[in-house]
Amino acid sequence: MEQKKETLLEIHDLSISFRMYHQGLEQKELQVISDLYLTIYPGEIVAVAGSSGSGKSLLASAILGLLPGNATVHGHLHYQGQELTPERQRRLRGREIALVPQSVAYLDPLMKIGPQTDGHEKSRSPERRRQLFARFGLPEETEGLYPFQLSGGMARRVLVSTALLTDARLVIADEPTPGMSLDQALEALGMFREMADEGRAVILITHDIDLAFEFADRVAVFYGGTTVETAPASDFKKGPEALRHPYSKALWSALPQNGFHPIPGFQPYPGDLPEGCLFAPRCPLKTAECTAAVPPVQEIRGGEVRCYHGT
Repeated sequence: MEQKKETLLEIHDLSISFRMYHQGLEQKELQVISDLYLTIYPGEIVAVAGSSGSGKSLLASAILGLLPGNATVHGHLHYQGQELTPERQRRLRGREIALVPQSVAYLDPLMKIGPQTDGHEKSRSPERRRQLFARFGLPEETEGLYPFQLSGGMARRVLVSTALLTDARLVIADEPTPGMSLDQALEALGMFREMADEGRAVILITHDIDLAFEFADRVAVFYGGTTVETAPASDFKKGPEALRHPYSKALWSALPQNGFHPIPGFQPYPGDLPEGCLFAPRCPLKTAECTAAVPPVQEIRGGEVRCYHGT
């Protein structure tokens, strides 16, 4: 897909830390995201991949302004070329920027499903809602039920429907498909694809990256709270030789259909991050410069990579 020059969302040098009690009344700053970057263009789906704890869901909260009060945020977030301030986040949240949350606990337990899917738009067509519910295999009576009357899979489909019914220009879908059958997951991702083809944009945070490859335009790979590579989704279909970062190659090889080959070691914990490249302790290409300083982001073969040895 040919990308437009104007960005919808641009994130540079994003760092997030949390003030936490360490010993007694002593407080410390726990760094969980560092120097993260991501750019989203209208008309595309960007899948965000990485292991648990890599910062994927925190990114969604930072964009929407939903981080807890003990969070400290540094860096640059721009939406349509303007800074995404807390006031602007409140104004855009649920209207121009919509969230498909990871937890079904986001559903109001005291409100029926129909009014919840209407959100801010009380004039939204009930017929449009019913058509969308039908595409997800949700019975018509679903709109009259309370959340506790839904199965986990039904609640997940309702959450996806709520975002799809908005006119948001940017949808952040945080693990939208767990609890769905394969057909339902494909239907959901297909509808996100339709949204993007209409000129809107989707950030798809997912562990189901093999499904994401089929619908996304680009894939951003996170590791240890930072972005290590962004690449066309088609590169992940070609194989590790088409990828640029050693972790992206390892991620590809760890997929079940690619042999399920894990690499030694584990992702670093916040508060115990290594010097230099965060992946260096597990990297077969590690050299002295990798542990001396954080690698810069460089463009290679139509993608971006944070690695001294990117290929």
